Amino acid sequence: MILGKVIGTVWATRKDEALVGTSLQIVRHVDLDYTLKDQFVIAVDTVQAGVGDIVLVATGSSARQTAITKNKPVDAVIMAVVDKLDVTPNRK
Repeated sequence: MILGKVIGTVWATRKDEALVGTSLQIVRHVDLDYTLKDQFVIAVDTVQAGVGDIVLVATGSSARQTAITKNKPVDAVIMAVVDKLDVTPNRK
């Protein structure tokens, strides 16, 4: 899974018939402290995430396991909006 921040939307009026009705979001990877990384992914949004939301993204064959993406040409899916992270600091 990838922790990311929704930074935008992809508008595609012409797309594969299996993707009609889906929303495509641009998700930039983030660290555990929400620092933005240079990587991003385009993901089908199954949870109505919005720009600015921190989300969990599944990729690969796991992206086709939701009710909305089953058997569709999808390689990334937003499957959760994160409310809070509880991170235990490293102890040396």
